[in-house]
Amino acid sequence: MTFSMRDLDQALQGCGQKSGIEIWRIESFKPVAVPKESHGKFFTGDSYIVLKTTASRSGSLHHDIHYWLGKDSSQDEAGSVAVMTVELDSALGGRAVQYREVQGQETEKFLSYFKPCIIPQEGGVASGFNHVKPEEHQTRLYICKGKHVVRVPFARSTLNHDDVFILDTESKIFQFSGSKSSIQERAKALEVVQYIKDTYHDGKCEIAAVEDGRMMADAEAGEFWGLFGGFAPLPKKPASNDDQTAESDGIKLFSVEKGKTEPIEVESLQKDLLDTNKCYILDCGLELFVWKGRSTSIDQRKSASQAAEEFFRSSERPKLNLVSVMEGFETVMFRSKFDSWPATSTVAEPQQGRGKVAALLQRQGVNVQGLVKTSSSSSKDEPKPYIDATGNLQVWRMNGEEKISLEAAEQSKFYSGDCYIFQYSYPGEDREEHLVGTWLGKQSVEEDRETAISIASKMVESMKFMPAQARIYEGKEPIQFFVIMQSFITFKGGVSDAFKKYIADNEVPDITYDKGVALFRVQGSGPENMQAIQIEAVSTGLNSSHCYILHGDSTVFTWCGNLTSSDDKELMERMLDLIKPNEHTKAQKEGSECEQFWELLGGKSEYPSQKIKKDGESDPHLFSCTISNENLKVTEIFSFTQDDLMTEDIFILDCHTEIFVWVGQQVDPKKKPQVLTIGEKFLKHDFLLENLASETPIYIVTEGNEPPFFTRFFTWDSSKSAMHGNSFQKKLAVLTNKGKPLLDKPKRRVPAYSSRSSVPDKSQPRSRSMTSSPDRARVRGRSPAFNALAANFEKLGTRNQSTPPPMVSPLVRKLYPKSHAPDLTKLAPKSAAFAARTALFEKFRPTPQEAAPTTPSSSEATNEAEAPKPTSETTDEESMNNIHEDSKEEAEAEEDSSLPTFPYERLKTDSEDPVPDIDLARREAYMSAAEFNEKLEMTKKEFYKLPKWKQNKLKMAVQLF
Repeated sequence: MTFSMRDLDQALQGCGQKSGIEIWRIESFKPVAVPKESHGKFFTGDSYIVLKTTASRSGSLHHDIHYWLGKDSSQDEAGSVAVMTVELDSALGGRAVQYREVQGQETEKFLSYFKPCIIPQEGGVASGFNHVKPEEHQTRLYICKGKHVVRVPFARSTLNHDDVFILDTESKIFQFSGSKSSIQERAKALEVVQYIKDTYHDGKCEIAAVEDGRMMADAEAGEFWGLFGGFAPLPKKPASNDDQTAESDGIKLFSVEKGKTEPIEVESLQKDLLDTNKCYILDCGLELFVWKGRSTSIDQRKSASQAAEEFFRSSERPKLNLVSVMEGFETVMFRSKFDSWPATSTVAEPQQGRGKVAALLQRQGVNVQGLVKTSSSSSKDEPKPYIDATGNLQVWRMNGEEKISLEAAEQSKFYSGDCYIFQYSYPGEDREEHLVGTWLGKQSVEEDRETAISIASKMVESMKFMPAQARIYEGKEPIQFFVIMQSFITFKGGVSDAFKKYIADNEVPDITYDKGVALFRVQGSGPENMQAIQIEAVSTGLNSSHCYILHGDSTVFTWCGNLTSSDDKELMERMLDLIKPNEHTKAQKEGSECEQFWELLGGKSEYPSQKIKKDGESDPHLFSCTISNENLKVTEIFSFTQDDLMTEDIFILDCHTEIFVWVGQQVDPKKKPQVLTIGEKFLKHDFLLENLASETPIYIVTEGNEPPFFTRFFTWDSSKSAMHGNSFQKKLAVLTNKGKPLLDKPKRRVPAYSSRSSVPDKSQPRSRSMTSSPDRARVRGRSPAFNALAANFEKLGTRNQSTPPPMVSPLVRKLYPKSHAPDLTKLAPKSAAFAARTALFEKFRPTPQEAAPTTPSSSEATNEAEAPKPTSETTDEESMNNIHEDSKEEAEAEEDSSLPTFPYERLKTDSEDPVPDIDLARREAYMSAAEFNEKLEMTKKEFYKLPKWKQNKLKMAVQLF
């Protein structure tokens, strides 16, 4: 018996036809649609059906069906809603995954639909609670357990040191963080605070963060404890049933026959045990699966679901979740339970068969226009690079421990037996972006590979981890790499000493490219993305969908397959100018080749007619990563956003064709050298069972330096990644600043590239320079100490008057309020220390000879002399403002004089023992005068060790910015 959409309840008909979430509440055993504005509101006495429809990149629809059971819902209702989901699945094509969700034990996937949380309300349709009526605010206490939020009794005895609690009062929301709770737990709880504020207070109430251990001395802590009747020591966290995990006796398989379960005794779980005509229950202790064969009837599937519900009741595990899958559409988690599961066969697309017919007809001279898509139309489906193609490129070839810089003309010509390092600098949205990568040839030796990766990692470290780092293998190059190289050529063999030694030691023939016979396959999507790959010079290497260049000692042929387009032929002509320029060529058309052409290829033989299929982009998956005892543990984050990237953690974004390893600023420095290894382990384990190759490109991205080809997977707010502090501090800053991030870094100017403007016209074709010049200086963020140094590097009389005066942050003006040397005897000891620091900066002032290049020209001096002088009224007004400003600055300086001092090692941003509760933007103010002077003297010595031209360059940069 089949089940169609028209057989469903009227409330369910027509559902699942577009992306989004649809919800129904079960009322009198019938589904009733829940309006969109009420999505996320659940009652403890009710049951719900939640349908999530997702459109894949190919346009097909995928369905996930969840049925949610409130803690007070009846068992009859649970059985009824389980049957409804089976019918809904069948009407949608039988490919949906079904989930049983129990209140308080919901799956991560379900909770991701209602970020940051769901807070079920008491009551239900049976008790008449259909809508929440406005009433006087009731003080509520919640406990945050991961992504689950549970209301608990409002009592001091409920609190403990391990968890995070939220106290919701009429005028203020308090977050209490237990001393043993993690930074990540505290940060996630702040999202719940924001949700409660917006949902129950219309966004209008105060927020207070209370830390465990702060007594009545803190005003907000005192207010918090006052609501509980005063402070008292907290009890140890009692063991609850929710904290206890069910014991598993191993994985057990049961077959379902007429509603009854029969155990299957096996030593090893194999897919062959599953009969397509039956349904099965797989008991994994902590979770339960129902597997339905494709040939089963709707009644068999209903019977299996009811048997699973009965299984829950009989095994005293009513709170466990259930996942129901259809044969051929099993989840990764289900397949991973089996010792052996064959790779899923890819369903051939109709276009493939059509392409074969078209190729045969075209070889016979038949016009097949319109029968098959041309490569020009398919090129529109090429993934976008999301990287500017007009930057500066530097390339080095590895030769042992040495890296050899390549000239501009050779920077895009690689040998398969060698390894290369490249550095690419290009303009971003508001800053200059950098990418440092390694390209590892298929025939390269392990020694060169390890050296290349090591040197590239040191380059990134020397640039304070600002560049993204890429590890790329030949044959797996991402689109970004090809766009950077533009006209990329790969030759066989190698020229490095390690490669030559390898072929000599192993007596392997040297196939390094020379003037003899060579065959190149040409591919790409345009002039800024084209490649010529040398392949074995045999006829089986041809393909009707590509163009080729074949040359011998004195003859050059071009060959175009019958399925190629005019664009493909144009790319071939361009690559020909690079491989064999200014030489006469003999054009060959598929089906009418001359004998000399086949002789160079060793004779004619059959070759494929289909286009080489590349792995397409798939929907990305985000995982949080932890390493324990050399083992990699990952947790998938569903419906991910930028806010899921915690600064203390490492995350992997799996895009199938490439993976990104994102490293937060607060990650343990000892873990940072292991980042590439984490990415390699992720590829090895293949957690999604998607047949990831170990050569898949790996990008390493650090927080605050995310490139556009990474941020495109998010709705990205660069101001959030520019903030400093841990995850909790960042979210608290946003929450207390009315949703606006507190910026720590100013926008950075984009330096000019070659002769183009800093913001190039995206619609115009552009060229970029490839150079081996030294690294250009790059301005990132500017600390107060740098601004203070900048203010003392220049004098008003020597600075170019066309350059705006340097911006000095308010903090620096606090530390150094006066431009003249203060009277040390009239200042308090602390103020005297600050004044001494200011006096030291005088040593950095340039000499008149050093300042000469910035002296204004005579025309500028004349214009300055002729400029009208301000009136006395303006002068008086400015004088009064200056006096007022100076008085204010003196008061602020006195305020700083009362600050405590701490060692420099504890004030560093990467300190292992950071000082708590200080203004993170004013670290210098907490240093002792002696230590500040010592660090300043060291900075001065390092500055004067630089070459003269670098000193002048730095001074000019200071004046410019």
